[in-house]
Amino acid sequence: MAKDKARYFTFLLYPESIPNDWEMRLESIGVPIAISPLHDKDKSDVEGQEYKKAHYHVIYVAKNPVTADSVRFKIKGLLGDKSVALVKIIVTSIENMYLYLTHESKDALAKSKYKYSRKDIKLINNFDIDRYITLDVEDKDDMLNEVCDLIDEHDLANMRELRRFVRNHGTEYNLPSMKVINSVLRSHTGLLRLYFDAVYQERRYGRSDYDKETGEIKG
Repeated sequence: MAKDKARYFTFLLYPESIPNDWEMRLESIGVPIAISPLHDKDKSDVEGQEYKKAHYHVIYVAKNPVTADSVRFKIKGLLGDKSVALVKIIVTSIENMYLYLTHESKDALAKSKYKYSRKDIKLINNFDIDRYITLDVEDKDDMLNEVCDLIDEHDLANMRELRRFVRNHGTEYNLPSMKVINSVLRSHTGLLRLYFDAVYQERRYGRSDYDKETGEIKG
């Protein structure tokens, strides 16, 4: 029976089972790869053991559809026979797997797993998660509403201020990159302009005769 082929894969690496120059060796493959922060605070289900064995989660993007076995053999050839035991095809979405690198996926958050820092994710060979994010109509509407709420709540008067806010506080609000946000806002420039203009007018004229919660003019 032919084995399933795919382009997106994930696997675990354990520090004690890989060479010191493992990142450089992975880079030599020439495909986009994302590596999680070291997961050394994952709670263990084993009695008497506080944490699971420290490990990295890896996302591997093949150039063409291949089998999981072919990826496993390639990794073993580079990092050693004991470096990887199982390679899995990503069956949900690569975006969800990317969020799991820091335990920010819905499943990880629901289980209250320890949250790692996005800053510690390692990206190899120009891995860019934005290339793999696909938003449906509902996702786009939700993002538009969220951005409009941020403009209103944080008094952002233009795109420059919005971009700066996303750069400095995007992680706190679980926002995607500005590249993804722009792709959604591009078709709603009229609405966006109304929100920005409202903030600008408020700044310029210092209006305080309205309820910020409801937007109604006070009597």
